[in-house]
Amino acid sequence: MPFRHLTEVIMSTGAIIGIVIAVIVVVAVVVVASAEMRRARLRRQFGPEYDRLAEKLGSKRKADAELAERERRVRALNIRELSPEQQASYSGDWAAVQERFVDTPAEAVGAAHTLIGNVMRDRGYPVDDRTACMDALSVHHGRAMEGYRTTLDLRTDSASTEQLREAMIHYRALFEDLTGLREGRGKPARDRVAAIHDRADDRYAVAADGTRTTDTVEPVTTGHVTTERMKRVYDKSHPRA
Repeated sequence: MPFRHLTEVIMSTGAIIGIVIAVIVVVAVVVVASAEMRRARLRRQFGPEYDRLAEKLGSKRKADAELAERERRVRALNIRELSPEQQASYSGDWAAVQERFVDTPAEAVGAAHTLIGNVMRDRGYPVDDRTACMDALSVHHGRAMEGYRTTLDLRTDSASTEQLREAMIHYRALFEDLTGLREGRGKPARDRVAAIHDRADDRYAVAADGTRTTDTVEPVTTGHVTTERMKRVYDKSHPRA
């Protein structure tokens, strides 16, 4: 009897140990799988920024922690979408900037940089703090931001035409991402922008005698008044013969 009892105790202890080990293994697998899923999500979201940061910090685990912290900081910011009117306004400004590139590429690149800064400010990004702004951009615009990063130290006065062209391509990618007007996405928003442009063209119509009618009062916009926009207003109200 004592031997049988001892055997039962040993077997019970062994069973408990086996169960504990199995639970530990399951928990470890769940933890590892959860970490890998989170890492995969971060890599999809941040794109090249994830690899750049992992190399800079020397560890994927540190990169995971830093990017998760960025997400928390961005949630505390008042990041907001542009209104359709703001989208329409900025869409027109961007078209004007691209037209300038043909004759004055360096000036056009500088104007594109300023325009993107205005968009970021209107959306609530901390544009006065370059590091904080880049970190915030990486959370929602990681892939487009990677090209934008390469333009920040470009000297437009000494850059080649090809360098300026590449900068405009990077600016356009981020601009379309920030405004929600990127090709293949945001079709309803682009439709609203087109409708607003059409209404604006009607309101800028000039009567036959050259005077502006009551329907051609300049609309109030929430966007930034740029030189290009002022020029377009002047051209619309002073048509060439």
